Amino acid sequence: MFNRVHAWFLGCVALSTLLTAAEKPYAAPRTPDGQPDLQGVWNNATMTPLERPASLAGKEFFTEQEARQYEAATWAQINSERRDGGADADIARSYNEFWRDRPNKIIGSRTSLIYDPKDGKIPALTPGAAARIARAQRENAAHALDGPEGQNLWVRCITRGVPMVPGPYNNDFQILQSRNHVVIFNEMIHEARVVPLDGSPHPPSNIRFWTGDPRGHWEGETLVVDSTNFSEKSNFRGAGENLHLIERFTRVAPDRIRYTFTVDDPTTFTRPWSAELPMMRLSTPIIEYACNEGNYAMSGILAGARAQGK
Repeated sequence: MFNRVHAWFLGCVALSTLLTAAEKPYAAPRTPDGQPDLQGVWNNATMTPLERPASLAGKEFFTEQEARQYEAATWAQINSERRDGGADADIARSYNEFWRDRPNKIIGSRTSLIYDPKDGKIPALTPGAAARIARAQRENAAHALDGPEGQNLWVRCITRGVPMVPGPYNNDFQILQSRNHVVIFNEMIHEARVVPLDGSPHPPSNIRFWTGDPRGHWEGETLVVDSTNFSEKSNFRGAGENLHLIERFTRVAPDRIRYTFTVDDPTTFTRPWSAELPMMRLSTPIIEYACNEGNYAMSGILAGARAQGK
């Protein structure tokens, strides 16, 4: 009898231990300085759209079957190997798929990267922002091809910008850490964001940066990056120089980081909004992306415009 009770007791302890382990959140390995180790090369490509499509209104999550159907339908629409639509449409597709690295899978089950607000949409613009953006669009349409300054920062090979939203290619990032700094190196346009962890304040408001001024700190397992002091030309989804961006990096598995960001710009949006996406670990290094301001593509764009003007 004692043996049976003893065995039953040991079994309960073992089961309790397993349940506790299953419920316990993942704890990242540590750097020599004791920080959660986020280092490595990561990729954030996903076919999940930033905003929820109208066809999925009111639906926050995909089922497995719905995700596969969405992938197939989206791929049929964006595939640049298509030859329908005539010559202009073919030229507008620019590269064929050999040169792209498009995400072709839904990672996770959300129907939009935006989770707040619940409708998965970027909140409405303030009246002042709507007028500002409309004015900028008119000016850009009239002067975009006057010179290189009229092209956007991505075309000019200056910056891809922040937050880290996936594009059609070059969605790799490398994270490096020291005691007092984290460096986030972006494959696209080979730029590095250096994030101080020393508690130093943001610089005065008259000092502005393309990707803002980042300051980091740890909240348990999460690296929090607080960025202000954006240039008025940074222009993420219409946001202006008053953008306040909060990013969070949490390693939730050996091969995955949960990346979330909150956009707060009361002069542009009627409320803050937040999005979440996964970053998956890669075993390959980042290869140089040789994009530089003033490269031959810019001269080709402007020369083409001069020829068209004649």
